[in-house]
Amino acid sequence: MGSKAVEDLIQASSGVHYSGFHLEEPHTSEIEQPTTSIDERVKQPFVIGVAGGAASGKTTVCDLIIDQLHDQRVVLVNQDSFYHNLTPEELTKVHEYNFDHPDAFDTEQLLCVMEKLKHGQAVDIPKYDFKSYKNDAFPLRRVNPSDVIILEGILIFHDPRVRDLMSMKIFVDTDADVRLARRIRRDTVEKNRDIATVLDQYSKFVKPAFDDFILPTKKYADIIIPRGGDNHVAIDLIVQHIRTKLGQNDLCKIYPNLYVIQSTFQIRGMHTLIRDAQTTKHDFIFYADRLIRLVVEHGLGHLPFTEKQVITPTGSVYSGVDFCKRLCGVSVIRSGESMENALRACCKGIKIGKILIHREGDNGQQLIYEKLPEDIAQRHVLLLDPILGTGNSAVQAISLLLKKGVPESNILFLNLISAPQGVHVVCKRFPRIKIVTSEIENGLNEEYRVIPGMGEFGDRYFGTDDA
Repeated sequence: MGSKAVEDLIQASSGVHYSGFHLEEPHTSEIEQPTTSIDERVKQPFVIGVAGGAASGKTTVCDLIIDQLHDQRVVLVNQDSFYHNLTPEELTKVHEYNFDHPDAFDTEQLLCVMEKLKHGQAVDIPKYDFKSYKNDAFPLRRVNPSDVIILEGILIFHDPRVRDLMSMKIFVDTDADVRLARRIRRDTVEKNRDIATVLDQYSKFVKPAFDDFILPTKKYADIIIPRGGDNHVAIDLIVQHIRTKLGQNDLCKIYPNLYVIQSTFQIRGMHTLIRDAQTTKHDFIFYADRLIRLVVEHGLGHLPFTEKQVITPTGSVYSGVDFCKRLCGVSVIRSGESMENALRACCKGIKIGKILIHREGDNGQQLIYEKLPEDIAQRHVLLLDPILGTGNSAVQAISLLLKKGVPESNILFLNLISAPQGVHVVCKRFPRIKIVTSEIENGLNEEYRVIPGMGEFGDRYFGTDDA
């Protein structure tokens, strides 16, 4: 192909998005067709079960976890909300009713609520009234789907169906005397009961139920917290573990070379803006650049380093690290060029090559143009393309880099969003490269567009869309 034809093609690329997912017609031999249903595409929440005896400090533990997970969406579901309504006959003998027995709870309703929340549906949860012993005395509480669901109650580990819903099971283990003292204080102040009634109920129902039903479920716990809410060390470790799990997409557990940057409200907010079809070009560029910078910085953290000591202005020795020196970027024209400024801002004077891949007919992608550093085989390469769709363009680009002598393990593929199908294709074909992205999408639609996606990225970024 002559240089004039190449220049014409590159100039034409300013009006057409060559590297985007929607122009890619997947090779049937390489791309697995989407088989997941809509329900299966919903991101599964992290469900934490917190069990223990009455007045053991379960609520305090839950509150501390929620407080420390302040940048995540967390909802609390109490097993107490699912007590059965007492019948008129039971109301006449309410002091003989065992509220600590498994049969006192409507477990079927609890399971229904949890299943809906796990599948991304909002639910209305009752609030049980311990004066009328009814669950319809107060307005229902609307609970929306969240990243973390905490299910708290004395007997949530008793039913295996409820246990199976949990990602983590915590048992709050508190001395019986402490629990009794707390119960007396709580029931006399909050429920206006006299001490004699509280002690009678404790000896007749509470203690036997704890020994028969609650304590035996301790064996199902993943974590046992002595002293309840006073054990701040244990709670800090639990929160750290939850954060680690939340940062892992399910695909990350399959492919150790896939890295999804940890989601925060800031990152989710920026995604909301750049995905909004009504966002202006100015705002789209501003927030896309912010996200790209985060992805680039995260990607650079996966490069090798060497230890280095320096002398500070105070004359002290600081033991640190030295950055990897031999780097280069390679952008997939045209959308990948939107990521170049962020890379230059992080790596002063970095060399950047370019690859143009174009769809031709029904035969998938064709490499049209490439201009790469001559010594690229001796460098670590950061491949730039904001959207990983079917994976065909990525396969073409990576194959070219390998043909130029770049070791597979020296390639970092940076993008903003990735479809699971593309991740499968790239990671299976090239298991030693690293992919760094900010979000995993639901999948591809019938036209092989990423969903929910963000539209024609190149057109929106460079202002060449029809709007």
